[in-house]
Amino acid sequence: MKKIKIVILLALLLVFIKIINAQQAPFYTQYMFNDYLVNPAVAGTYNYFQIRANSRIQWIGINESPRTMSIAGYGPLKNKPMGYGGYIYNDVTGPESRLSLGGSYAYNIAINDAMRISGGLTFGFIQHKLDGTSMNFDEDIYDPVMPEGVESNFVPDASLGFYLYSTFYYVGISAHQLIGNKYNKKTGNDTIQGISRLTQHVYLSGGHNFILNKDFALLPSALIKYTRPGLIQAELNVKTTYKRMAWFGLSYRTGDAIAILGGYNYENKIYIGVSYDITVSDLRKYSKGSIEVMIGYRFNSIK
Repeated sequence: MKKIKIVILLALLLVFIKIINAQQAPFYTQYMFNDYLVNPAVAGTYNYFQIRANSRIQWIGINESPRTMSIAGYGPLKNKPMGYGGYIYNDVTGPESRLSLGGSYAYNIAINDAMRISGGLTFGFIQHKLDGTSMNFDEDIYDPVMPEGVESNFVPDASLGFYLYSTFYYVGISAHQLIGNKYNKKTGNDTIQGISRLTQHVYLSGGHNFILNKDFALLPSALIKYTRPGLIQAELNVKTTYKRMAWFGLSYRTGDAIAILGGYNYENKIYIGVSYDITVSDLRKYSKGSIEVMIGYRFNSIK
C-alpha cells in the first residue's frame, strides 16, 4: 500500500512541477481586489485605509492540494503623499509550507492634475517549512534531501514596484523575491547548499474603468506574470459593477483555468467576494476546480 501511495504522489508531483516552476509565489483569482499584494506601490494610492483577506483552496479533489490564506492592510499618511502597509500569508501544499511577512513604504507624486505615479518597496522574510513526519516512505528508501522531522528555514525577502494611475485607468510593474535566497538542507554536520532558490517574479498589470451609465461600469484588466527563466502566464479579466454595490466578472488564466467571480459591497464599507476556477489544464481529470473567498473592510476617508 505504501508503494502505491508513493507512485501516486510522484505522479502528481510530475504534473505539479511545471506549474510550481512557473509560479512560486501564491496567486489569486481576485487579484484586482487586493492589488497591494501584487504591487507594493499601491500603498497610499487610496485616500483611506483598508484591510483585505483572501482564502484560497486550489485544485479541489486532489489530496493535500495548495491552500493559501493572506491578510493585508494599507493606506496613506494624512498630510504627506506617502503610504504604508503590511501583509502576512501562509501557503501550504501537503508537507511543504511558506509563511511570508512583510511591510511596505510607498511615495507618490503628481504628474498632472489627473495622473499620479507611485513607487513602493517591501522588506520582510519567508519561512519555508518541510514536514518529514507526514511523508511515509518504505524503510529501504532513503533520500538525504528529505528531512526526518520538521525542517524550517528563514530567509529575507524584498519587493519593488511602480504604479501609474488616474481616476479611470492604471498601469503597474513590480518585482518580487528580489534577493533570490537559497534554501539549504542540513544533514548532520553537513549542509547541502542550494536545494531550492527563490526565483524572481515580475508582474505587469493594467486596467481601465469605463463608465457605461449611471448604474453600470465595466473594468477590463490584465496581469502578466514573468518568472525566470522565461516562463510567462497571463490573467485576463473583465468585471462589471452595478451601482458600486455588486459585481460580476469572468477571468482566464492561460494554461490553467477559467474563473467566475462575484461579490457585494455593503454601504461602501464591507466587501465580500467569491470566485470559482474551472480547471482547463491536464489537472481537470483530477481536480474539481479552485475556490477563493475575499473579505475586506474600508475605513473612513482621510481628509
